[in-house]
Amino acid sequence: MLKSLLRYQSSLNGDTGESHMRRKLYENGVTKSLQSNVALIQKLSEELLAKWLSLPEAQHVPLCQHMLGFAMKSVTQTAMGSSFEDDREVIRFRRHHDAIWSEIGKGFLDGSLDKNMTRKKHYEDALVEMESILKKVTKERRGRSFNRHVFVDTLLQGSLSDQQILEDTMIFSLAGCVITANLCTWAVYFLTTSEDVQQNLYKELDRVLGKGPITHEKMEQLRYCRQVLCETVRTAKLTPIAAQLQELEGRVDQHTIPKETLVLYALGVMLQDSSSWPSPYKFDPDRFNEELAMKNLSLLGFSGSQECPELRFAYMVATVLLSVLVRKLYLHPVKGQVMEAKYELVTSPKEEAWITVSKRS
Repeated sequence: MLKSLLRYQSSLNGDTGESHMRRKLYENGVTKSLQSNVALIQKLSEELLAKWLSLPEAQHVPLCQHMLGFAMKSVTQTAMGSSFEDDREVIRFRRHHDAIWSEIGKGFLDGSLDKNMTRKKHYEDALVEMESILKKVTKERRGRSFNRHVFVDTLLQGSLSDQQILEDTMIFSLAGCVITANLCTWAVYFLTTSEDVQQNLYKELDRVLGKGPITHEKMEQLRYCRQVLCETVRTAKLTPIAAQLQELEGRVDQHTIPKETLVLYALGVMLQDSSSWPSPYKFDPDRFNEELAMKNLSLLGFSGSQECPELRFAYMVATVLLSVLVRKLYLHPVKGQVMEAKYELVTSPKEEAWITVSKRS
């Protein structure tokens, strides 16, 4: 979808076999970066925990701001390596990322970007700067070995062109940051609204992990945590639309869909369809005890074999984060706060989401 919105063309060239090979390489890159960087995500989660523990108990925590910062560090370091341990590099990346994503989320979809030359130039300048950052990382890591395997290393081991490596790193960096940040934001927010869910999650984490760190193997045992994250995706309508560029002319009933039309799929409607989801507006992780609920989510591409790689990455990062936060903290809502959602390519809170935290005894 993002390739279409960014007007990248190389993904549309070549035969089906080449496209399949490229997708498999992309998915393998995500898998290997996850397996190699659990300890890194744990470290970043513990840094956030330490920051929250240092706050006065009643102080309001700006959840969106902190989750975006956490996601930026997680994605840049697992996608592109240790050069992003420098906060200045992360801040530079974030500035360009925000400029690009703000237009992808709105300007392309409503057509307003092409009508405003100032906005369009700001977007295009940010895209050029972001591509420059990614090209530099690719050049630095080509043909060299490092202690940690990251996403771009897998792409470099394949038979992709430089342009294809650039495009796939751009896609993962853009989508990975936004999906991860908002999955973590909504998951923590929903936990503040339900003491029972929060306590059930704590019990599972304590039983499976004890006082030790999370590992890739132990993640598979955290069934309730996965239910919490699946229900977060559903309740928040995390990605309310999917989009695909129509490569050939097509038809739906009597309607013709011209070639190169951007076709949107209303996933958000299906995620809260009462015929599939009883009490659809209620946050209830227990609904995913039922195999049918997980199957319904899988059919929409949010779980199982159809799950997008960026969401799979976000699930893992959110699992590590919750394993650190929930074992040490109580998460509390701010009284009187009304959360409204902003629906774009990825759903985010319309305004800053505030919470408070207190230390578990």
